[in-house]
Amino acid sequence: MTEHAQPGWFTRLVSRRAVLATGTAGLAVPAAMTLGPVAPRRAAGAQAGVVKKVTLYAESLPDNLYGYGLAPGRATVPGPVLEIYEGDALEVTLVNNTDRRMSIHPHGVDYGVESDGSPLNASFNNPGETRTYTWRSREMVATAGRRLMPGNAGYWHYHDHAMGTDHGSLGIARGLYGALVVRRRGDILPDKQFTVVFNEMTINNLVAPHTPIFEADLGQRVEWIAIGHGTQFHTFHLHAHRWADNRTGMLEGASDPSRVIDNKDLNPGSSFGFQVLAGDGVGPGAWMYHCHVQNHSETGMSGIFLVRNADGSMPPGAQEAIDRFRGHGHGAATAQAPTEGQHHHSSTR
Repeated sequence: MTEHAQPGWFTRLVSRRAVLATGTAGLAVPAAMTLGPVAPRRAAGAQAGVVKKVTLYAESLPDNLYGYGLAPGRATVPGPVLEIYEGDALEVTLVNNTDRRMSIHPHGVDYGVESDGSPLNASFNNPGETRTYTWRSREMVATAGRRLMPGNAGYWHYHDHAMGTDHGSLGIARGLYGALVVRRRGDILPDKQFTVVFNEMTINNLVAPHTPIFEADLGQRVEWIAIGHGTQFHTFHLHAHRWADNRTGMLEGASDPSRVIDNKDLNPGSSFGFQVLAGDGVGPGAWMYHCHVQNHSETGMSGIFLVRNADGSMPPGAQEAIDRFRGHGHGAATAQAPTEGQHHHSSTR
């Protein structure tokens, strides 16, 4: 692996770590990281109705940032990916190791007011406090009139809702957010998993040329989770790859009416996800991902998806493309970035 191709210290764990608790005690497991031949496709499957448990630690980070982590000293921006299957519950024990009030609030799952994660319902952690939040999920069910009530499967997210204001604007601006995935049994699991958060005029609170370089080998199944925060309108575009605009990004049959796209709106509070095969039909190389609002891309909202050869080696021209990306000029930002010092982060650390 070249020095230029290594992701930053804020994103190194995020791009390679997911939490999929597999028993009543919970278990943090890394996403598949195969760098040799492509691993066979796996289907999601788990015992229904179990309670999964995970402990997150909220901590302060350099450059006036904050993050969630799976262990003390392991906080990242974004926080770790949390995963459950439909029908399961997730107990998140949040340890607040900061000197500020903060919380954790989920999208897309069921919870009581005590687990809302908002000051409105007195659901937050004071400095030094530990609190457990319980999130539930359910499968879709048939109702009268040939209708279906939806379940919770989807690509969602979680974030602070209490730091700075009663809406948590400061916590979100400074990195307290992460991805939440609810799978259906039978879903295909990825080999790699990447979280991309458009937060004001940044990607994962970084700006180019220091934004994450996400890596996969040719043919690996890659899952992208895209999340929007802040106050800006964005669109997410991935070069040379496309996906179906539905729950998984994959067509479910010849008659599936889902549009096939390579660009999608990504606005504050929204999220979506999809899977692609790295380099499918186009080959290895350094492919861009970026906001397609042009002045946003110009001012630093772009990064690289590095598709290596199937054996993990660097394809011809890829390192040169990365070097050119590092040398690109980026104009003055047109909107205030959420944190100080973010232009000094380096993804080679």
